[in-house]
Amino acid sequence: MLKAVILIGGPQKGTRFRPLSFEVPKPLFPVAGVPMLQHHIEACVKVPNMKEILLIGFYQPNEELNRFLSNAQQEFKISIRYLQEYAALGTGGGIYHFRDQIVSGGPEAFFVLNADVCSAFPLKEMLSFQKEHGEPNSCVILGTTANRKQSMNYGCIVENEETNEVLHYVEKPSTFVSDIINCGIYLFNPDIFQHIGTVFQKNQQDMLLEEPTNGWHRAEAIRLEQDIFTALAGQGKLYVYKTLSFWSQIKSAGSAIYASRLYLNQYHTSHPERLASNKEGGPKISGNVYIHPTANIDPTAMLGPNVSIGTGVTIGAGVRVRESIILHGATLQDHSCVLNSIVGWDSTIGKWARVEGTPSDPNPNDPYAKMDSETLFRDGKLTPSITILGCNVTIPSEVIILNSIVLPHKDLNRSFKNQIIL
Repeated sequence: MLKAVILIGGPQKGTRFRPLSFEVPKPLFPVAGVPMLQHHIEACVKVPNMKEILLIGFYQPNEELNRFLSNAQQEFKISIRYLQEYAALGTGGGIYHFRDQIVSGGPEAFFVLNADVCSAFPLKEMLSFQKEHGEPNSCVILGTTANRKQSMNYGCIVENEETNEVLHYVEKPSTFVSDIINCGIYLFNPDIFQHIGTVFQKNQQDMLLEEPTNGWHRAEAIRLEQDIFTALAGQGKLYVYKTLSFWSQIKSAGSAIYASRLYLNQYHTSHPERLASNKEGGPKISGNVYIHPTANIDPTAMLGPNVSIGTGVTIGAGVRVRESIILHGATLQDHSCVLNSIVGWDSTIGKWARVEGTPSDPNPNDPYAKMDSETLFRDGKLTPSITILGCNVTIPSEVIILNSIVLPHKDLNRSFKNQIIL
């Protein structure tokens, strides 16, 4: 039997996702029409003999998370539980703290997936790869190829090209090490806890030599990447399965629009029923578009490509939406235009208003390009990026908002460009 663990982090981990993470935990933010986490769960339940999915993080259990778990269990007919950390324990500390829950029932192996990645999740392929490579107790990292410059923003893997064994692992090196990067998706067996336990015991011993300040927490804060993979590399216990399918991180709101595009494109094979099509009496659809059944859209509107329309959204006559996510309850009044933007929950965009951002997609001419880590400011100025409207924002008629971030509950009365509107 198999299990899966999804690491969902916690509130302070979603800072680059603000103001959107003010309203909903980042892992529940809708990407391509469904919560980010649902893509992970859908991939896990397709793996034969998958018995349980555990979410580990340090969000306080809340109504939205509980509702999501309840709905997911009913839909996918599998046990899905949330295990709350008492503090941020790192990618290795969290699974070690809950190791008894993970090994309960005797799984032969378990997946660990970071919640903030977008992927085709080739989990079945990783299982087959593990059986064909190395010892039965070996661990597998999902890897992909990045360009030389961007690779240094990730964990870098040096492999034996014949056996795919990981010979050397460096997290975010200062100089070029390898163009194979860590995707944040792993296949472990219970033996991994012996390796993590060794680090935990060493941390405890180190704590004894220092002043006792929250020592237990510090001993349990363990990073898989720096503390475990670095030590396992070159010992015949760690292998890399390289995927050629899509993969991206979802660290910022801008990367959510790019991830939405990747998932919408995947829907052609995985969920064709989620893609809108041109129908008589319906809006004009261009490219891949998701529309929630409860949305009310005027037939003269034009949507796409890469558009996701949430629950209860109202879109008026002549509206144009492209490369954007429109969240539930939003209203786009007649002839408004939304490009490269995220429109927050229950926000209103007035007639003839224009909301536009600058895409931050990877270089389309480089097959190995990844999303750059966005910095909010560069040279003292707001970096041009997608426009984000928080919840309950009102944009009046004929106003233009360009490359700006608008915090929740704002009624604007004029146009803005390249600003954070508090």
